[in-house]
Amino acid sequence: MNCFSRETVIGNIAIYANEKAVTRLCFGKCSDAAIENAETEIIKEAFAQLQEYLNGSRTKFDLKFEYGGSNFQMAVWDQLKKIPYGETRTYKKIADNSNNPKSCRAVGVACGQNPIPIFIPCHRVIGSNGNLTGYGGGLHIKKRLLEMEKTVSNAVNSSL
Repeated sequence: MNCFSRETVIGNIAIYANEKAVTRLCFGKCSDAAIENAETEIIKEAFAQLQEYLNGSRTKFDLKFEYGGSNFQMAVWDQLKKIPYGETRTYKKIADNSNNPKSCRAVGVACGQNPIPIFIPCHRVIGSNGNLTGYGGGLHIKKRLLEMEKTVSNAVNSSL
């Protein structure tokens, strides 16, 4: 397992990977002393695609990921991956789509436990009233990501 961190326009990001895939993204620096601090080819590619996303030139990621969770978490994360770039869904909608319509709070918990935020776009989930709610990187980063996606989506749609 390796980790490498870089400063980005949204702050320090640490990306963890094994020999085959990205396993985790954290806001901040690599924090596990037991993990080798090295920028592998997988991590370099993940940062390259993340940078393209952050500058508005990438809307989908083409990376391999490895992560685990409960069946419910995996179902929620699968729903998050289906939210189109530049759009949002409510916790209620994700709960409904996960066949657990009364599990809005559990959806929020699963979003908070997302091992690879941004790559699995939990920032695209909002409250039923349209308000931004919790985000591991902070609400200011969630807001910035959503605004950036909306700007890029609007520019693409107006050029069609």
